Amino acid sequence: MPLVKSGHIVEDRFVRVLDDEPVPDTGSVLVPATRFLADHAEFAHREAPTGVIWPNDRPVAELVPHLDQLALVALVFPTFKDGRAYSQARLLRERHAFRGELRATGDVLRDQFLYLVRSGFDSFEAKKTADAEAFAQVVARYSVFYQPTGDGRLSARRRRLSDAEPGREKSAREVAQ
Repeated sequence: MPLVKSGHIVEDRFVRVLDDEPVPDTGSVLVPATRFLADHAEFAHREAPTGVIWPNDRPVAELVPHLDQLALVALVFPTFKDGRAYSQARLLRERHAFRGELRATGDVLRDQFLYLVRSGFDSFEAKKTADAEAFAQVVARYSVFYQPTGDGRLSARRRRLSDAEPGREKSAREVAQ
């Protein structure tokens, strides 16, 4: 599957390691959630980056104590109609301040790419190369949004307030809006 990261099609540096396969000593690995949780102490001592494939039916709270060990969290969309991974992404970015790579995997459609970015995802496994190319274009197309977002960008209103009077301090009410 093509991988899109930061608006470009890139080679995936993470190797998927299934439950029964040995974990290589070197190189970036991506393991299923059950294996990561069962062997988290082993993964904590790895020098190479580790990622986890986190299903959307597991609470993110189980992953939170281990976020500092992870370079990548791949959230799974089992079908395009199941949006629980959007909520997981927002929780990881906003509540738990996860700054590693957040990847969307599974049944992700072109129509969803912009919403995925807005939720905090920064990489995506596309089913087809054509989808990956379309996504790279979408990322660059939009730069301002009216609603708050999980990707760290300021909303149009907050941007206007911060640009309006550079020397003036904002009241708590202005900042909250």
